[in-house]
Amino acid sequence: MRKLASSSSPATLPSPDMAAAAAAGGLAMALRGWWEEVNESPAWQDGAFFSLSAAYALVSAVALVQLIRIQVRVPEFGWTTQKVFHLMNFAVNGVRAIIFGFHAHVFLLQTKVYTLVLLDLPGLLFFSTYTLLVLFWAEIYHKAKNLPTDKLRIIYMSVNGVIYVIQVCIWVYLGTSDNPLLDPVSKIFISVVSTIALLGFLIYGGRLFFMLRRFPIESKGRRKKLYEVGTVTAICCTCFLIRCIVVAVSSFDPDLSLEVLDHPILDFVYYMLTEILPSALVLYILRKLPPKRVSANYQAIR
Repeated sequence: MRKLASSSSPATLPSPDMAAAAAAGGLAMALRGWWEEVNESPAWQDGAFFSLSAAYALVSAVALVQLIRIQVRVPEFGWTTQKVFHLMNFAVNGVRAIIFGFHAHVFLLQTKVYTLVLLDLPGLLFFSTYTLLVLFWAEIYHKAKNLPTDKLRIIYMSVNGVIYVIQVCIWVYLGTSDNPLLDPVSKIFISVVSTIALLGFLIYGGRLFFMLRRFPIESKGRRKKLYEVGTVTAICCTCFLIRCIVVAVSSFDPDLSLEVLDHPILDFVYYMLTEILPSALVLYILRKLPPKRVSANYQAIR
């Protein structure tokens, strides 16, 4: 009987590896069940999207207040780069706040292309808003290097114009065709647009940063400008990199789709990391008002 007991006991006791695998499998199933429950919960959906709406509204209000402060400070000047930047921030975040405030209607539109327009258009406006900073830095860099600047704004407007035309064509084609390949193409295009913004910040943010580092240490405002350019470049590169990767992956994986109502946590994290937090941080870093005696570097957009 001792021999029988000793021979049968190893077969009945699970090994530590088997126990760990079983525990991991149970945890994975529990998390998946919780994730599906959250995605299908109207309470979680309302909480996530109303929170996004409130956050966007707050950022929009901050941009508007800053725009008014600048106008009061230098009323004699027209629409400068700084004013246009804050106006566009106000518009982009305000539109997002309205869209997510009516999320139940936006995501359940019978024609899917309308939902895509409402979600993607503010993303394109966000691209135009922050590439305006790239344009401003490019002008500063070119002037410091005695390079021509007359074509920089033409390039900025041309690139933005081409992007909007292509996106409108994609929307029109999506609305008139049932080709399933068009939806991934639209997402890949948004990913490419984000890559363009990322490269712009890397090139001109990096160039301006290293140019400022070569200035004498005792130069007035050198340290503050280094911090400003370096931090804004890092923030914008990070947010556009995240946008590029997530949108590209979602074009091939429906479980990561951002255009549906039943992915509230994913949408909350995505928009928080790619638009709300970057906008809030950049507005805080660029909060300084222009001097009352405006220097030659404070240029008006013509």
